[in-house]
Amino acid sequence: MAGILAWFWNERFWLPHNVTWADLKNTDEATFPQAEDLYLALPLAFCIFMIRLVFERFIARPCALGLKIQANGPQKAQPNAILEKVFTAITKHPDEKRLEGLSKQLDWDVRTIQRWFRQRRNQEKPSTLTRFCESMWRFTFHLYIFTYGVRFLKKTSWIWNTRECWYNYPYQPLTVDLHYYYIVELSFYLSLLFSQFTDIRRKDFLVMVIHHLATISLITFSYVNNMARVGTLVMCLHDAADILLEAAKMANYAKCQRLCNFIFVMFSLVFISSRLGVYPVWILNTTLFESWEIVGPYPSWWVFNFLLLLLQALHTFWSYLIVKIACRAISKGKSGKWNPLHVSKDDRSDIESSSDEEDAPRPAQKLHSSATNGTNGTNGTNGCLPLVSPMHKVTGLPVCAQSWLLYSSHLLLKYNWCLRCLDFSAFQTDKSLYRYK
Repeated sequence: MAGILAWFWNERFWLPHNVTWADLKNTDEATFPQAEDLYLALPLAFCIFMIRLVFERFIARPCALGLKIQANGPQKAQPNAILEKVFTAITKHPDEKRLEGLSKQLDWDVRTIQRWFRQRRNQEKPSTLTRFCESMWRFTFHLYIFTYGVRFLKKTSWIWNTRECWYNYPYQPLTVDLHYYYIVELSFYLSLLFSQFTDIRRKDFLVMVIHHLATISLITFSYVNNMARVGTLVMCLHDAADILLEAAKMANYAKCQRLCNFIFVMFSLVFISSRLGVYPVWILNTTLFESWEIVGPYPSWWVFNFLLLLLQALHTFWSYLIVKIACRAISKGKSGKWNPLHVSKDDRSDIESSSDEEDAPRPAQKLHSSATNGTNGTNGTNGCLPLVSPMHKVTGLPVCAQSWLLYSSHLLLKYNWCLRCLDFSAFQTDKSLYRYK
């Protein structure tokens, strides 16, 4: 074990040339980041999780009820032992042959059985109130930590002159405020990792776990080798858009569609300007060029910059998708009322959990409009989602390429939910689509 630890904490990898771990030991004159400081994040993560439960119960829930958000979930399927056995032991999506067999066995028509399976799949779906409370907690935390980060950074020298991130590196003392900022951010993402097992279970559950692990690793990495100054800039920059994203979700759940549209436009502007403007000019410039000039490269420097460049590539990809969707929405608006969110639903949307999959129409099935069949279907789809992947419509990529891009995007990009509020307008007036919320 000692040999493994010695290999992992190799000074030649973590630190610049001619610097050892002994040089960064705490003294009476200065305090430096220590790996053991991060142990504090574990109990603090548990405390944050408990604070969240109290917040959602006594603050977020009353706010949701005050906004007339209903606590009841989707309609439950009527008890039926035979269908329940098929659902739990055989398939949740019976084919036509099995449906006909069940129809004869139960003396039910096929449509009734299809409706039962749909209701059963959605039975454990969380209510809109639960989703609102979750978004309100995330909104509140991101607003708090972003405000704290701005107040802390405006008193520092490196926010005005990024070269200060590298002067006297790695012998930069650790202040109390910087230590608090890092530990709270790390604790929050640890709490998100824990709560993955209690939150709304989405289809991308495993990918989200990997994403949180990657984020925790990046925060830990920059703290251990004392790149904390530039790390605070990265964290504060990335927290900015999270606030608007969660606010847009809350507006959607409260059915404030105009407010939701406005906030989403603001989110798009902040996301694109910060990721394609501020991030490369401010962050990458100092980590790639100013640090090279002042400190020089070393092994962990290459790893850190590779991860930051990968983030930039992902920022570009997601910004491209947002622009494409906005252009398509504007073009659609020429023939009707303009709605920046009037786009096809991304099937990874956060408004869709792993338990709320709906029956898609078969290719041969004829779809009728609400004007002809008396239903509340939208645009002739009878309330059904389109068969063509919206990602394919936007990017033109095959399914395998889409899957790879989505998976890689989740690993390091904090905003893997950035496109999930894109179809809020679908729920504006169409009651037949409420089951997808």
